[in-house]
Amino acid sequence: MIKIGIIGGSGLDNPEILQEAKDVDVETKFGKPSSQLKCGKIKGVDVVLLARHGRDHNLPPTQVNNQANIQALKDIGCTHILSTTACGSLKKEIERGDLVILDQFIDFTRLRKLSFYDSFEPGKMIHTSMATPFNNELRNLLINTCQELNLKHHPKGTVITIEGPRFSTKAESRMFSLWGANVINMSIAPECILANEIDIPYATIAMSTDYDCLFNDVVPVTWEEVLKVFKENVGKVVNLLVNTIPRIKEN
Repeated sequence: MIKIGIIGGSGLDNPEILQEAKDVDVETKFGKPSSQLKCGKIKGVDVVLLARHGRDHNLPPTQVNNQANIQALKDIGCTHILSTTACGSLKKEIERGDLVILDQFIDFTRLRKLSFYDSFEPGKMIHTSMATPFNNELRNLLINTCQELNLKHHPKGTVITIEGPRFSTKAESRMFSLWGANVINMSIAPECILANEIDIPYATIAMSTDYDCLFNDVVPVTWEEVLKVFKENVGKVVNLLVNTIPRIKEN
């Protein structure tokens, strides 16, 4: 049976997109997830919504228990995970409000738990392939739905995930761009790594809200700007999710 986990990024903690919604308290062997799980349906498909930073946005990026979040979705039976995130653009052509269907990441975090394994059983080493970290079947469904809904989007992109909660210096922003990153955020790499480690197909809808501090002719990012742009455009993300999720069931 298909069950879709949705990990909501900044501004997408509103559970009203679910029918027959109910809250479920869970605890995993890695502790509690960031929020209660909101279980319900979207167009007949079972869905579980998890607020990455807590429903009151009280968890800074470093303090998000990614292990518990991914494990909780697995324990409740999620077969796929779609995540959403606000991001800063490192390319002028990725404008505010644009969607990016990520295909690669660069992990620049320092303090996160990046594996479910603190030790290996003798002869059972776990080294997960990460060449294509975002599931291509899910990505293609998202891209096709963007095209049909006429949503401005970029069909691929490399995100660099930084530790946060601070934003980048100009030197860092330039460096990340030179490394080949197209967008920047504080959340995606740890989630994506952990989902891959336990074989849950994972894909991300990133929304550009700012230009970090890369360009001298653009005012550097502020948290207020991130929230403003995301709230103005969050309907695009909801529309994409609502129309993509039934197609996962069909596939």
